[in-house]
Amino acid sequence: MSKNLINRDSKYIAEIEKIRFFPVAPIGGDGCYIIEENGRRLLDFAGSWGAAGLGYSHPAITEAIKKASKSMASASLLSYASEPAIALAEELISIVPGNIPRKVWFGHSGSDANDMVVRLLEAATGRRRFISFYGAYHGGVSGSMSVSGHSSQTHSPKREGVVYLTYPNPYRSELEDNSPENILKKLDQLFNTTCPPKEVAAVFIEPIQSDGGVIVPPSGFMKSLEKKCREHGILIVVDEVKVGLGRSGLMHAFEHDGLTPDIITFGKALGGGLPLSAVVGPSEIMDFAPAFSIMTASGNPVSVSAGRTVLKTIENENLISNANIVGKNLQDGFRELANQHELIGDVRGRGLAIGVELVKNRHKEKKAAKLETAKIVYRAYELGLIIFYVGMESNVLELTPPLIMNENESKLGLEILNQAFTDVSNDLVPDSVIEKYKGW
Repeated sequence: MSKNLINRDSKYIAEIEKIRFFPVAPIGGDGCYIIEENGRRLLDFAGSWGAAGLGYSHPAITEAIKKASKSMASASLLSYASEPAIALAEELISIVPGNIPRKVWFGHSGSDANDMVVRLLEAATGRRRFISFYGAYHGGVSGSMSVSGHSSQTHSPKREGVVYLTYPNPYRSELEDNSPENILKKLDQLFNTTCPPKEVAAVFIEPIQSDGGVIVPPSGFMKSLEKKCREHGILIVVDEVKVGLGRSGLMHAFEHDGLTPDIITFGKALGGGLPLSAVVGPSEIMDFAPAFSIMTASGNPVSVSAGRTVLKTIENENLISNANIVGKNLQDGFRELANQHELIGDVRGRGLAIGVELVKNRHKEKKAAKLETAKIVYRAYELGLIIFYVGMESNVLELTPPLIMNENESKLGLEILNQAFTDVSNDLVPDSVIEKYKGW
């Protein structure tokens, strides 16, 4: 434990920007490991919430940052034409399916990207309403929170007129509200009553509902939702912030569902650890008005140079294929662990976006094992593994490790988690150790 940094953190860093699961305080990072103040190396199954898509201190990212910062061509895209930003915009457009004219907006995080889209679409379409999902997490600023539906954001007022649908969860298929057919029927009812479709600008879709519990939608549901929205001129916005750029085993997670999005938001891994987000959308919408959404340091040469290197490295190191291989090993490994540990109710995901739902009485009511989840995450940290939990009831282990993770590292992580499950089941982790770590 890094007591010095932890004490200073407690004294000076505001609680409102913390989600803490254990007392970790890194002073460095190397590949898929972070290094604590005492020199201990921790295998990272979280990848800093997916922001460390290429791990830590990747040579290509380090070199790109060094080169870009050595002779910076301004520090802003706001009033300058920037070669690195233009090049990254060209590259992002080139990897998005379809051939309509598109343009790119740059920001600092997925939160500001989704926030900008909300404001832009309301202004550009003249429609004030949106469709979203219960459990959705689209960001932590006012606009993106206003179309989110996560239980951690009950303190934030929701946008007037947002329609929330249930995100279909195959693991909870016994619930009537989780049926894809019933969800689409509910939308039809809303269109015919309280929410005329001509008032709706767009639907926000997470192709995997990440913070809501790493839920993979049933095959065909998203495509049916898209078709229904197209009939009414409702735009399709796909949030790829956490699960995009190779993590799902395809370049874009929406490709698994055959979606044709109008607008795509990127963030987290795009910056290679630096603050960077992007929105790719139709030129006619993205050119709605000059100076509509401006931030001084967005599109700065250092961050966008890192972003270009991320895209090149994903291709050069075959990281999409690696996500499929290592992701399969992890899912298979968790299913084997489920034979030993009754807490494991469901294992799901795509590529290296994996969720493991922990429950009590998994053959009956499948009650969320919230306390046990927190203990397992804490014990895993003590044993040398970083892993976080998500979900509306804080009972889903989330795996978003660096895309460079190899099979040996994934095996080591499973061994640590096996021990953590055993220790928690044997009551070796007291309630008191997690009292300070509320997580979500």
